[in-house]
Amino acid sequence: MNNFTGVIPENLGQNGKLQLLDLSSNKLTGNPRLCGSLLKNPCNFSAITRTPRKAPRNFKLIFTLGLLICSLIFATAAIIKAKPFKKNGTDSWKMTTFQKLEFTAADILECIKDGNVIGRGGAGIVYHGKMPNGTEIAVKKLLGFGTSNHDHGFRAEIQTLGNIRHRNIVRLLAFCSNKETNLLVYEYMSNGSLGEVLHGKKGAFLGWNLRCKIAAEAAKGLCYLHHDCSPLIVHRDVKSNNILLNSTFEAHVADFGLAKFLIDGAASECMSAIAGSYGYIAPEYAYTLRVDEKSDVYSFGVVLLELITGRRPVGGFSEGVDIVQWVKGVTKCRREVIGIVDPRLTSVPKDEAILLLFIAMLCVQENSIERPTMREVVQMLWEFPRHSLKYQSSSSFIQYQQKNLEENQKS
Repeated sequence: MNNFTGVIPENLGQNGKLQLLDLSSNKLTGNPRLCGSLLKNPCNFSAITRTPRKAPRNFKLIFTLGLLICSLIFATAAIIKAKPFKKNGTDSWKMTTFQKLEFTAADILECIKDGNVIGRGGAGIVYHGKMPNGTEIAVKKLLGFGTSNHDHGFRAEIQTLGNIRHRNIVRLLAFCSNKETNLLVYEYMSNGSLGEVLHGKKGAFLGWNLRCKIAAEAAKGLCYLHHDCSPLIVHRDVKSNNILLNSTFEAHVADFGLAKFLIDGAASECMSAIAGSYGYIAPEYAYTLRVDEKSDVYSFGVVLLELITGRRPVGGFSEGVDIVQWVKGVTKCRREVIGIVDPRLTSVPKDEAILLLFIAMLCVQENSIERPTMREVVQMLWEFPRHSLKYQSSSSFIQYQQKNLEENQKS
């Protein structure tokens, strides 16, 4: 403190060389242009440097509030995602049952959680649930009627499965729907699909006799659809992933999202959408876009080849080659049949392997007219292996092998 008095000169600071001048604690006046960044507390204006210090505190407050709001938004979204059906209440759901059930729509909705997902596909998401009475169910969640593809799949499954009662067809217990979502409720198959088991870590557990049993049971389910339903039904997507296994590994044909009715034996219907799954589609579909019960027979033949070889329908072969073409190429005579049998299997009777391969190759013939019906397939499989030796020496088997050999020589 110097106690200087007087007037600050007007030209002080005009030459630009003066960077800092501290005249605080004095009694100077005049030259207001020096009041600012050049002077620390110039002209005794004590409040000029305090304003910027408030900015950091305001910024921290705004930042904290922003984080809090974002956290609330994310938490709300997570709750909505975890419980998408609770916001409208169970009163908005309509439940139709196909048999007497001891659980309600509210019990079913409790199953729809991410932790209960057991499968995903083009038709929807599948959840596993356990009802209060101990009953285990599988719930397939489909989109609402606003999407035509899902609408078709939903209606087809409802119409097909609702009235079917067969031991080897998966049972539809009920369905629930509201304006946005449709839920199909099935009996639960604890061992999943044949495809998952056969091509997964449990594949070695499926012994030869069990594989033959599964083949025969699945054939009976398809036979029922083709010959005993009214109207008759073509599944259109037969594959190992659509054959489900219960706790005792009994086979059940499932997933009728692509099923079509054949009314009074009408001709096959031209479809606008792809029918079936890659590797299982019958060759006639490529140039006619038409499917009938013989197309299902071809697909079932591919499943038989999966059971025999343990290999998937596509992949693991040369480029552009599927399991049907591969088997034809490596089984030019009977003694080579054992060479294609799943190496995880032990003690496979050669005559039985030859017969099962014979049935499979009958099913996957190029000309659909030459394929057997599913009723004929069932008869062959249920007589198997009792008549396996008879089929080995039969004229039909020898003719088939000769035809196969000629085709391979031409190629």
